[in-house]
Amino acid sequence: MSETWLFHSGTIFDGQTILDPGSAVAVRDGRILAVGPEAQVRQALPAPEHDVSLEGRALSPGFTDAHVHTLMGGVESLACDLTGAAGIAATLAAVESYAAGNTKDWITGGGWSMSDFPGGTPTAELLDPVTGGTPAYLINRDHHGAWVNTAALHLAGITASTPDPEDGRIERDGRGNPTGTLHEGAMDLVNALLPSPDTATLRAGLLAGQAYLHSFGITGWQEAILGNYAGYRDGSETYRALYAEGLVSGQAAGALWVPRETTLGDVPHLVEDFLARRQENAAAGFRTTTAKIMVDGVAENQTAAMLDPYLRTCACGPDSTGSTGLRYLSREVLGAVAIALDAAGFDLHLHVIGDGAARMGLDALEAARAANGVGSGRHHLAHLQVIHPEDVARFGALGLSINAQALWACNDDQMTELTTPFLGAERAGWQYPFRSLIDAGAHLVMGSDWPVSTPNPFQAIHVAVNRSHPDHPDAEPLVPGQAITLLEAMRGYTAGSAWINRDAEGGSLGPGSRADMVLLDSDPFALDSRDLHAVGVELTLAAGHVVFARATARV
Repeated sequence: MSETWLFHSGTIFDGQTILDPGSAVAVRDGRILAVGPEAQVRQALPAPEHDVSLEGRALSPGFTDAHVHTLMGGVESLACDLTGAAGIAATLAAVESYAAGNTKDWITGGGWSMSDFPGGTPTAELLDPVTGGTPAYLINRDHHGAWVNTAALHLAGITASTPDPEDGRIERDGRGNPTGTLHEGAMDLVNALLPSPDTATLRAGLLAGQAYLHSFGITGWQEAILGNYAGYRDGSETYRALYAEGLVSGQAAGALWVPRETTLGDVPHLVEDFLARRQENAAAGFRTTTAKIMVDGVAENQTAAMLDPYLRTCACGPDSTGSTGLRYLSREVLGAVAIALDAAGFDLHLHVIGDGAARMGLDALEAARAANGVGSGRHHLAHLQVIHPEDVARFGALGLSINAQALWACNDDQMTELTTPFLGAERAGWQYPFRSLIDAGAHLVMGSDWPVSTPNPFQAIHVAVNRSHPDHPDAEPLVPGQAITLLEAMRGYTAGSAWINRDAEGGSLGPGSRADMVLLDSDPFALDSRDLHAVGVELTLAAGHVVFARATARV
């Protein structure tokens, strides 16, 4: 039986608006018993076990992260975790420390930042001295590239004569020799050799990832890839097992992965497979009504799909000249997949970074609407880094949602050194146009893409409102006219993201709703916007149960 709670005497955000001063919220049996004036709520729950005066703090529905890799992030946090390292020296020291205690055949993990290395491409020459003869495979923070050592290159047989795969690129020196960074599909040349994480590792990883999300007030999430990707197998089995044991404490949903090698001939089988997996997961309590399609790569390694060529080429060999990036599925295949999965009742979740990818995604979803009519599909495009102005209005016209990873919408080192120089001033001004998309009628949902970046909602909310990163307060805001309001961001991270996950009770503090709630250590609505990043979490309740409590929480 969950405990009883009464929250009062402070700011209460209910998922849509701020309640009137003097309001209170009562919780009993894992649900919200009453909401309204404090005296009235106390009549409904006269003797709560926890009588919490907010006193300058705030209460909100639990956050829902609409794009996260909880399992992957958790597993990597238990391996060679580089997310806390800043700079080359600190990154190498972290690898060396992990390698010294490693007893496995491979050194695996990830979290290194492209902006720490010249050109965003670390070398095997750097990695070899700290890893010895043990092969190493370390994924970068965006999970679109991997850093490998010489031992790994040798095991994979990657030499100057190894061709780049169609969906990726091997970083090379002036003589064509591999230097140690593998982009996109080239990662598979090495990760195919890795032992798959065993059941115990996946289980521990998911529990660690879930606990980490709860520490930031996140009570619901969408696992953004369920399938074979970057050396990981489909995590659905792990989720089903933990659901059976009652160990999934949040509201998890998942997106079934559409392989990048899908052909037209594969589409009927793909749909059949997805329907069977959806049914199997649902029987275990795991909602997987979404399909994930990666349309392109990322701008930093020039694999994001652009309408016009990049202005400068990276050290990618002669074929990079005039490149417009990668498109993992052809227009024909993408359109066919979208039409078929929409008809089968799946919500489509599209990764789009470049303006070329955004247009392809919009075209495919428009084709699905034309073929199947406007149904119940809750389709969303994630990341949305560069959107051509001519395409902005299409999001609202098609009834689409924007899945914003707002933390990236700022002039940090990765932007100023690895992105803007290749886009040019005009396209740099088209980046992350959240304001324009919302004004055009698009529905806002928000996510972190952890472990690509922190899952802390207030780090992302800070950037969404300020268009600058808290670590770079003096940097020029990135396209400041595309900022959104704090209220819009809070709605997006609560009610908006719960809606995209088809969680009818999530993101709300309405009477009768499941008691997924977060007690914040300050009132974001009373702060200067420049201080939003500092808002922390004292307490997280999931269905009325404490799933995170700070040691100093005043409850």
